[in-house]
Amino acid sequence: MEAILSAVIGDFVSRFISFMTSKYSDLACSEEKQVERLQQLLVRVHAVVEEANGRYITNSGMLLQLKMLAEAMYNGYHALDTVKCNRLIKEGSNEGTSGPFALCLGTPLKRARANSSRSNHRVGGSDLLHGTLSNLETLVSNLTEFAILLGGCERMSRRPYDTYLYVDNFMFGRSIEKQKVLNFLLLHHNAPGSPAVLPITGDNLVGKKTLVANVCNDKRVRGHFASVLHLNGDKFCAEDHGRCASAAGRTLIVVIFASDVDCEEWKKIHHAVACINTESKVIIVSRKESSVKYGTVKPIRLTRLPAEEYIYLFKTLAFGSADPKDHPNLTPIAIELATMLGGSFVAAYSLASVLRKDVSFQFWLSIFNRYKNVTENNLSMFGEHLSLRIRRRAPVDITSFLPSPAAPLLLTRPRTETEVSQRRLPKVTMADLIVDPTIRPKGDFDLVKWKSRLPPYTEFSYFVPSCAEQRHKTTARRKREAAIC
Repeated sequence: MEAILSAVIGDFVSRFISFMTSKYSDLACSEEKQVERLQQLLVRVHAVVEEANGRYITNSGMLLQLKMLAEAMYNGYHALDTVKCNRLIKEGSNEGTSGPFALCLGTPLKRARANSSRSNHRVGGSDLLHGTLSNLETLVSNLTEFAILLGGCERMSRRPYDTYLYVDNFMFGRSIEKQKVLNFLLLHHNAPGSPAVLPITGDNLVGKKTLVANVCNDKRVRGHFASVLHLNGDKFCAEDHGRCASAAGRTLIVVIFASDVDCEEWKKIHHAVACINTESKVIIVSRKESSVKYGTVKPIRLTRLPAEEYIYLFKTLAFGSADPKDHPNLTPIAIELATMLGGSFVAAYSLASVLRKDVSFQFWLSIFNRYKNVTENNLSMFGEHLSLRIRRRAPVDITSFLPSPAAPLLLTRPRTETEVSQRRLPKVTMADLIVDPTIRPKGDFDLVKWKSRLPPYTEFSYFVPSCAEQRHKTTARRKREAAIC
């Protein structure tokens, strides 16, 4: 009896193991097919999105469909990265080693999805892959009509073929918003006796001025308006009034507000603009939501990029002309760094320029550890996340970013135009200083974090005083005393 029971149990166990082996083999095969299918769809969708971004689209329905396609495309690239990272984790666990980049794997992908308010794919593994693939399949099945209509849209100027050159020299992630501004300027008809006003709002450093500058640089806008006036809404003076009075023909007026828009000041500006030409247009650029009430059309609100789109941007910039497929171990580091950057365009371009100097695992891991230390140190010193301080141009300590040992490096607010004109100081870029700290000038200097290659070619810099070391010590001593108290 025992022999029979033992044989039955043995046969059952053998069948169970065979079943499970077959099941997991089928799952692995199914996942591989899904990955291959997703890659094929992404090639098709990316081609359509890139073509659409190079044409003037006046149809609001097409703009909405283009937005859905772009979001699905970036979600698809993010799903592929998730699958690749999960495979690296699995391979490491099967070999009994965690690898030196274990810290970069696992958690960043979950945090990146959690930070994305627009993404519907908040799950991991096969569910994420299946959901992303299903969404893309649905969108692609309805793509024929969109492609036909796209063929009737006028082309913009030709662009470089290399993706890295494209995102480094052209505005990224704002194509829908740009099309809306163009449609307002070129197609919208003013009400009798009053210029049309478009408010563009958003937090600091989200690209409001860059968006407007790129629109003003468009060949159709330059041909449509006789002149473009840029006014400081916070300091509108008699000279500005005279510029408006002397303007002839159809004019585009860009008014920038750094603070709340005062009602009386706006009346002065609006009266001066209304006297120019009945077909003139006004764009208000402001961080304050209060400016929306002065608009005559629906405002455009710029926000940070969704996590998946921001990660795609940072990866493209960081790898540069290198192929990510040749460096699979670098993808988790790039994702983790992008997550820590908090959606900042300036931080993405600045840090990516450092990573491109040496596309090796040791260098990227070193930069990752340094940036992590900088983030933790600033959180400890100021009680605020590094990305928030950078966005506000508040002082930050980046001593930990330099190879140890290094003299304290405290970045303070950038100098005013008056201070710059009165005293010229040495300039050092962040990328060069991180790679070679010996180039640090003696005394005061300006640290250029990044200079945009897009109009209006803004230079993002910090002032580094020679007394930064003493200030650093004083701040540390005060914190220790406060802790003791």
